[in-house]
Amino acid sequence: MRCPFCGAQDTKVIDSRLFGEGDQVRRRRECTVCKERFTTYESAELNLPRVVKQDGSRVPFDGRKLSSGMMRALEKRPVSTDQIDDALNRIRRKILASGEREVDSRQIGEWVMDELRALDQVAYVRFASVYRSFEDVNAFREEIERLETQLPPDARRQQLNLLDDENGDS
Repeated sequence: MRCPFCGAQDTKVIDSRLFGEGDQVRRRRECTVCKERFTTYESAELNLPRVVKQDGSRVPFDGRKLSSGMMRALEKRPVSTDQIDDALNRIRRKILASGEREVDSRQIGEWVMDELRALDQVAYVRFASVYRSFEDVNAFREEIERLETQLPPDARRQQLNLLDDENGDS
């Protein structure tokens, strides 16, 4: 591993630990030349299936697109980076577990919505509004009502209400 500070080729591993859900290794390294320390992450390189888009085109899976879509929906929401990383990892594992050489973009979108529904109601509605192309306010209202009836009671208590109830309480 090349040193990011001085460019030297010789670095040594000081510490290794499992990271995330055990599917990555975090390594602390030290440059033998400049003595600077830095962290690297190692994970298995897996062949992810190609994504079949709505227009029928096929593109390689791009984890950055998946991440940026979720981050956009979760912008300024009280969800930790660890929670987001865990959700992204669950989606990637579902893609791999499908065992298919191609996966439909609609299926990936549904998995994203499932994860967002569990993380944050507002982020879920933001994503759903773009993903399902809401045309008017009624489409938002219908989705919020569906969300509120489908959310388990324990998850409902953890999140703020999207709309005030009929008594004006929040």
